[in-house]
Amino acid sequence: MNIHVVTLFPEILTGPLESSILKRAQEKGHLKVFLHNIRDFARDPHRTVDDYMFGGGAGMVMKPEPIFEAVEYAQECIRNAQSDAMKTPCDAPVILLSPQGKRFDQRQARTLATSPSIILICGRYEGIDARVETHLASMTLSIGDYVLTGGELPALVIIDALTRLLPGVLGSEDSAANDSFSDSLLEGPQYTRPSVYRDIPVPDILLSGNHRAISEWRHRQALIWTHSRRPDLLTKAQLSEDDRTLLRYLDEPGHQA
Repeated sequence: MNIHVVTLFPEILTGPLESSILKRAQEKGHLKVFLHNIRDFARDPHRTVDDYMFGGGAGMVMKPEPIFEAVEYAQECIRNAQSDAMKTPCDAPVILLSPQGKRFDQRQARTLATSPSIILICGRYEGIDARVETHLASMTLSIGDYVLTGGELPALVIIDALTRLLPGVLGSEDSAANDSFSDSLLEGPQYTRPSVYRDIPVPDILLSGNHRAISEWRHRQALIWTHSRRPDLLTKAQLSEDDRTLLRYLDEPGHQA
């Protein structure tokens, strides 16, 4: 997968991209990340990338020209990477990162992870000229209902989430499948050695060797944790009748899960 990031501060991304799973994914050829500095596409002598907003107001707005040209350069890079026989107009998703966008979630991550290439636009300052969103971006995404200094951290979040889903990246193909949100449920509690620590034991079922019973216990715990921590997710989950029975029980006053 190729990810092109259009940003004013590429140095924010370089450290995380050279660590842990992201580093290994690139070394193995599963992932390539290209950083494009928006200032390189500013045409005036001062390399201006922002200006005062029309109509007045506090803060500066990022200018459209260098962003359009940076994205078009990324699109040309994607097209040039294709073989001559396969070259087609670039249809890679162009994603604007903004707190006003649609909430990014695991379902969106799975969809984007199937794209050979994507382009991420990182905003800064008071915002980006609206023509970038209406005439350049194919979608606008947010990682949560809060405001950050810029789009670089959200870009890293999205890159990390997509990378985990690429075949061959994780040590076990089951790891991503069992992550929280993969089936609209939170992942339940996990334990490792020692089996007893400070007189606190690991649940006996996990030491039983009965894999079917362990799987059922884990699913039950996932339902319990989701019910108590993120009940909103249950509206999206595919629930069996046994699941619904458990949830009705959890809704009863004074229950003990």
